[in-house]
Amino acid sequence: MLNIYAGANAINTLKNDGFNNDVFSSFLGASGGPKWFTLFGLDKYLFSEFFKQRTQPLTLIGSSAGAFRAACFAQRDPVSAISRLAKYYSETVYSDNITPAEISRKARLLLAEVFGSDGASHVIQNPVFQAHFIVAKTKGLVAFENKALQLTGLLKSYAMNRVSRSLLRSQYERVIYQSPYSNLKLKDDSGFITHHIELTAQNISDALLASGSIPIVMQGIKNISGSPKGMYRDGGIIDYHFDLKIESPAGLCLYPHFNANPKAGWFDKNLKRAVNPQNYSNTVMLAPSDSFIKSLPYSKIPDREDFTTLTAAERIKYWKTVLSETERLAEALADFINKQDMSVIKAL
Repeated sequence: MLNIYAGANAINTLKNDGFNNDVFSSFLGASGGPKWFTLFGLDKYLFSEFFKQRTQPLTLIGSSAGAFRAACFAQRDPVSAISRLAKYYSETVYSDNITPAEISRKARLLLAEVFGSDGASHVIQNPVFQAHFIVAKTKGLVAFENKALQLTGLLKSYAMNRVSRSLLRSQYERVIYQSPYSNLKLKDDSGFITHHIELTAQNISDALLASGSIPIVMQGIKNISGSPKGMYRDGGIIDYHFDLKIESPAGLCLYPHFNANPKAGWFDKNLKRAVNPQNYSNTVMLAPSDSFIKSLPYSKIPDREDFTTLTAAERIKYWKTVLSETERLAEALADFINKQDMSVIKAL
């Protein structure tokens, strides 16, 4: 049902201190569009029960869909916020002649539903659940909105990444929009220039939208308030599933993820390149089992291709079923926490 993986140091910590909210200091949320629906039940359980009484800071780090989830977790009522995100995302319907402008416009409507009237201020002012949205600042052809130029730039990125991930530094910089209370420090083996920018009322909406603005599919976000001038796009370009070491805060990182094979960046999806295992030494990953995935409609987790391969009615029914079925993953996690049977944990 639910697989639990842990890095070398994380396994020792859990065996010594138990699986409890105090051992975790950070939380990761990956890119992947509607794939995150498989984590919906876990998200609700973690932020309504597991972390409910937390008083120590928890660093929430997300790119794209993971950033939207972080924006929900840092609100006063995280379960209501993540439920709104799931509802409006799953029910979104596009026209037959879809354009990047339409997708971006509906993404802004989704963002407005997630934040409501005062959710953005809750995120900025929350000293315990500290949100961080990862965004990619683009350079060169990828910064253009013209589809042909942008596509040429992406093909160049793909080719360079096959040689070395570090070559992407010529086209992208990492921007982390973060809580005013944050002391986040990261180590990146690939050496991307990284900007840390404080979340404000003026930039939070654009920063979050930029983190999910998929190249070609959506419009980029230009000249975000308080940021270096330029074009900002999906954070998953650089940090799709993450290959970073969290140097501060110290402690373990909890990472609910839709599979146990993380890829560093967007262009690594179809490569055999593995992440650095040392960067996952302090990580505990929660992932649905193969048997759980096979039990879902179509025997797979949701993805963006469902928008084109299924009718709107079929897709919405399928996605709603997945959202409901993930309650079983939450029950499995609660059972594990109650029993504290560390023998079920697998090496990550």
